[in-house]
This record gives sequence, C-alpha cells and structure tokens, in this order.
Amino acid sequence: MIKPRRIGHATFETPDLQKMIDYYTQVMGLVLAEREKDRAFLTTQIGQLAIQLNKGETERCVTLSFEVAPDSDFGAMARELEKEGIASELRNDSVPGIGPVLTFKDNKGTTIALFKEWSYLGKHLLHFGVGPLKLGHVAWVVDDPQKTAEFYEKVLGFKISDWVDDFFVFMRCNADHHTVNFIRGSANKMHHMAFELKDFIHLQNSCDLFGQRKIPIIWGPLRHGPGHNIATYHRNPDDQVIEFFCELDQMLDEELGYFEPRPWHQDTPQRPKTWQAGKTNVWGPPPTPDFHRGREAQSPFPAKASH
Repeated sequence: MIKPRRIGHATFETPDLQKMIDYYTQVMGLVLAEREKDRAFLTTQIGQLAIQLNKGETERCVTLSFEVAPDSDFGAMARELEKEGIASELRNDSVPGIGPVLTFKDNKGTTIALFKEWSYLGKHLLHFGVGPLKLGHVAWVVDDPQKTAEFYEKVLGFKISDWVDDFFVFMRCNADHHTVNFIRGSANKMHHMAFELKDFIHLQNSCDLFGQRKIPIIWGPLRHGPGHNIATYHRNPDDQVIEFFCELDQMLDEELGYFEPRPWHQDTPQRPKTWQAGKTNVWGPPPTPDFHRGREAQSPFPAKASH
C-alpha cells in the first residue's frame, strides 16, 4: 500500500495569475520563488513549496502532491496502482525543488502527484503578510464521501479520523488529525483549503491584518469539534474559501488510537468518532451566509453557536 507522509503543495488554475500572486504574497505571506509567463511557484517563509499557480480559464484545484518515504520504489507503486485498475505515469514536471513524480488520478478526477525528492527553495528572511507554517489540508465537495474515503484508504493508506453523520469525513496520512476532507454535495470542487499558523497569537495577528486590508472574516474565530483546531475563514480573490488554523489534534501513536490529550477535548481520551451535525463546534460564532455561498454542500455546522 502507498503511504504518503505529508501533503506537499496544491496546484491551482486561475484566470488572473497576477492577482493571485499578489494575494499569496501580500496577504497570505508566501514567497514568490519562481515566476514564468503562465506559472508561478510560492513557498512558505521557510522555503517549502506550498502553492503552484497556472494560468487557466477558471479557478480550480487540479493537483495535490504528497511526499512518500525516500526509499519508495515508484515502479512498485505503479504496479500496485495497476492492480487496482489505476493508470499512472512517472514524469518530471519541472517543479522547482521537486524531483520526479508518480502521478495518477483519484476517483474524482484530481491528479495526485507522489514525490520523494525535494529541497528548500532558498532562505527567506523578509516576512510580509500572515506567513503560515504549511499547507495543512484541502477539503472537497464530492457526491459520495464514503466512496472517496474508501479510495483514499485503499490506494493511499489514509486513515479516518472522524465523520460528521454520514456526509463529512476527515482523513489523515500522518499525525495531523486531517490532511484531506470530503463532504457530500452536488458539485465536484474544492470546498476550502487550510494553512497552519504557529499559535493563537499568530491567528490573532492574521485577523488584525484582515482588518487593515478590509478582508471580511466569513467565519470565526472558533474552535471546531472534529480536530479541535481554532480557525478563521476568509475568501481569496478567486473566491475560494481559505482557513487559517492552529492547535489541530495529533494522533501521535496509532496503536494507542487516541489523539494527544488536550484540556478542551470533550471525550477522555479523544478517539476517532462520528459527530452529530449541528454539534460540531466547541465555541465560537456560526458561519456567515458568505461562508456557504457557492459551496453546494451539506452543512455540519450549527445555525447558532454551540458551547
């Protein structure tokens, strides 16, 4: 079974390349590592590639990359995928800092790129914008979350961390509570993507920056139940929902099977479980109508804040 260790970077198509570069550098605080005519590569402030932008007719996420162990055999992985009826291709996408990648499509048509060789893209000392630590997770609207979860379990070795009823699943490939999420809806599109910040003070500073830039916070700050992360949400210039978070639950020992104890957990110990829709937040305000706009998905979130 293929065993991704972490999410690497996400690739997006956008109709306005410069506008999105400005957002990711001036607001998000990523660093423009390389710029081509129709492509741009942005890293965290410590030099890890996080976002690739390609010029396109519409906004959409086209690729997710995952790091695998350095001794991984791409040939053996390709044969495993072939047994499942999944075609793959070994190629070099000329992505800065990334070596050869094994690519294939998941059950919803998104390209998955596995890599094992990477390097930091320079040392970045000038800090602008929020400056997240890493790309934390990407959430998708899909027609059948159970089917997609089974694909990620069987093909990529992901584990289920939590469900909300039977329509929203959180999945992990490392200690982080979730790296991908799938929620039932009528559209096959990204629901939101999330970037990890250092702590609550870092999150507070990002809210102050939003106030200065007149960027509306469409939900939060709040503490979720599944994952127990503190989070805020806003929209980028391509109208995609972006989450900033900190204090995400950690599964440090898979054999023990519970998340590292924290004082805000409802269960002691906190194990993977099924949450009830409408009771998925520990504290915080309900989402604004703008959070749900264009999501075309079921909502696990309460109409009013839960405490």
